[in-house]
Amino acid sequence: MYLYCAASKRETRGLVRVGVYKVDASIDGLICSYFVNSGGNVLSYSKLDMILLGEYCFSTVPSITPAYPSLPLGPYFDLHKPLLYSKPSKFTSLVINGHRRICDLFDLHQEQVPYEVAWSWQKEIVRDKRAQITKEGDCNDTLIILQHPPVYTLGTGSTVENLKFDMKNAPFNIYRTERGGEVTYHGPGQLVMYPIINLRMHKMDLHWYLRTLEEVVIRVLSSTFSIQASMVEGLTGVWVGNEKLAAVGIRVSSWITYHGLALNVTTDLSPFKWIIPCGIRDRQVGSIKELVREGKPCVGHGRPDLHNLDDASLIHITHKSLLEEFSQAFQLEYSHKNISSPMLYERK
Repeated sequence: MYLYCAASKRETRGLVRVGVYKVDASIDGLICSYFVNSGGNVLSYSKLDMILLGEYCFSTVPSITPAYPSLPLGPYFDLHKPLLYSKPSKFTSLVINGHRRICDLFDLHQEQVPYEVAWSWQKEIVRDKRAQITKEGDCNDTLIILQHPPVYTLGTGSTVENLKFDMKNAPFNIYRTERGGEVTYHGPGQLVMYPIINLRMHKMDLHWYLRTLEEVVIRVLSSTFSIQASMVEGLTGVWVGNEKLAAVGIRVSSWITYHGLALNVTTDLSPFKWIIPCGIRDRQVGSIKELVREGKPCVGHGRPDLHNLDDASLIHITHKSLLEEFSQAFQLEYSHKNISSPMLYERK
């Protein structure tokens, strides 16, 4: 017997519409399917909840007696076996039964990939993952890290009032996207991370996901550069004093994320002067290079060696730290993937 907790009035109406018995039968099918696909591994209630939340936005509360005597709990559940996990902090995904999730890593951090190419690529990956989840119940996560040639992007609710130029004579290409947030700039020297992950298997909480992305950058700045960064209540992104070093804007489709974060490493900040970044008028943007080389008070004195690094070296060590902190925060194991230029650019 299962008790259903709908996430909203919409899900409640949907539950009534399909009928409890149909949902029961569908859930039984899910359980059986998972049992077969997992090779007979025991499925804990916590794992079941993760699956059901992804499919129905429902949570389950098991009773002592099965609703279907002909379908015993034995093969599918171990009532006495807890879910094994580690959770070092509130910004860390669960490690289920001691195993990290696999993340396909496309590391293009030295390349400037046109924005429209990367955007199309992300949407293609999302479509593939949705199809795979429908068929198999799960999929690997994916992370793309790259740079872009100069470009401005607008979020779903962005207003042109935050542009300080005539769109007909824009200095760079402009794209209106489906991500959240206002206008921002991408360009060389800025590391952009596009996580395409299945939040059903992490945490189905967009606030948690956004704050975790920000925490990844905060850890990078602290551990690698001794830069004291923070979040700002009511605003997205990562801040050092009054300067924004990293912008965050995401989209989620069927609990699969895309778009992501952009961190200014050695970025030329002058193109930000032609916009009101993220629609915030009373704050500025900054970069790691600017903070490190100018020796601002927010930068610790433990890394004097950083002051003489060239741009390529700053990009390299920031990229390495981003990958490490991201894998720790989301408890992922990377599977390095390659993609040829013809395969990438045919998505344009």
